[in-house]
Amino acid sequence: MTSRIQSATPGEHQGEQATGQAPYPTGAGSVSGRQNGREAAAGVGPRQGAGGNPASLDELHETARRIAANVERVLVGKPDVIRIALVTLLAEGHLLVEDVPGVGKTSLAKALARSIDCTVSRIQFTPDLLPSDVTGVSIYNRQSGEFEFRPGPVFANIVVGDEINRASPKTQSALLECMEEHQVTVDTSTYHLEEPFMVIATQNPIEMEGTYALPEAQRDRFTARVSIGYPDQQAELAMVDEHAGHNPLADLEPVSDRESVQRLIETVRSVHMSPEIRRYAVDLVAATRQVPEIRLGASPRATLQLVRAARAQAALSGREFVVPDDLHTVAVPVLAHRMVLTTEAHAARRSATDVVRAILHRVPVPQGSNHR
Repeated sequence: MTSRIQSATPGEHQGEQATGQAPYPTGAGSVSGRQNGREAAAGVGPRQGAGGNPASLDELHETARRIAANVERVLVGKPDVIRIALVTLLAEGHLLVEDVPGVGKTSLAKALARSIDCTVSRIQFTPDLLPSDVTGVSIYNRQSGEFEFRPGPVFANIVVGDEINRASPKTQSALLECMEEHQVTVDTSTYHLEEPFMVIATQNPIEMEGTYALPEAQRDRFTARVSIGYPDQQAELAMVDEHAGHNPLADLEPVSDRESVQRLIETVRSVHMSPEIRRYAVDLVAATRQVPEIRLGASPRATLQLVRAARAQAALSGREFVVPDDLHTVAVPVLAHRMVLTTEAHAARRSATDVVRAILHRVPVPQGSNHR
C-alpha cells in the first residue's frame, strides 16, 4: 500500500519503537487509497460530512474492534490507551500523547491514522517551522496575475503532529483555528477542512531544552491527553522477538474509511444523556474551579468535551445512553491536562490526575439505575 502520510519538513524520521501483534484477526483487507489532502484542499467549500444514515451500535462496535486490533499490531498491551484514542476520534476531538521518548507515541498516532483509509498528513514540528508551513500560503501566479492558495499539511482528515512542543508559540497558534473551528483563514480568505478532522500530537514532557510549553489555549483544544507508559516485560520481549528487524507499521493496512468513521460519529451524537447525567458532568467540571490546589480549573469547553467523550465511551460499550461510569472513565484524560496547579500543590507533589480522582470521589453520583 502506498503511504499517504506527508511531512511538513524534509525527511520523515522513524517513529518510536513499539511492540506487539493483534490478539485477534482484523477481518479486513486492503482498501484503496485517497488523493492527498493538500491537492484536494484548494477551493474547498463548506464543511462536509459523509452523509447517509448513522451506523448501528453493532456496526460501531465491530468497526472499532477492527481499528483497535489493527493498532494493537503496533502497540501491544495498551488497550486502555487505544480505547481513549478511539473515544477521542468518535467524539470529534483531538488527542495529545505525552510521554518519554521511545514508548510508541508516534507509532500510536501513525497506526491509528493508517487504520482509516482517509487523507493523512504528518508535521514534524521544529523550532524553525513557520505558521504558513502548517496552514498553507498564498503564492503569486505570474501567468494568471492572481494569488493562488497552496494548502498546507493541516488539510487532511487526520493530522499527526510530532513533538508539537518543539515549535514556537507563534507556530503552535496556527493550529488554534483549525482545531476549534475546522477551518483556516489566510489573507482574509477562509478555507474549510474536510470532516472528520482530528489532530494527534505528541510531546516529550521530560526534555525541556529547545521546547516551548503548550499554552493553556492550545492544551484546552485537545479533547484528551494520554500517556502510554513502559510496556511490561512480556510485551517488550515480543518486541525483541518479532519486531527488532521489522517495522510493523510497514505492513499496516486500512480497516475502515472516512465515510464509515463519519457514520460512527453521527451515531455517537445521538447517544442519550439524561438531565441528571448532564448535571453531574457540569458539577464535575465546576468542582475543578473550586479546589484550592488548582489555580486554573477546567473551562466550559472542557464540559462539552467531557460530554462528547462520555457519549463515545457509552457507544463503544454498546449502550445508547450514558451512565456515571462513562464519565468516570474519561474524566482524567479529558480534564487533567487542562488544569494549572498552584505552587503549593506542586510542592506537595500533587498532580492534576490526583485532583481529578479526588473530585470523582467527592462529587455525589446521581442516584437511580435508569439514566435513559
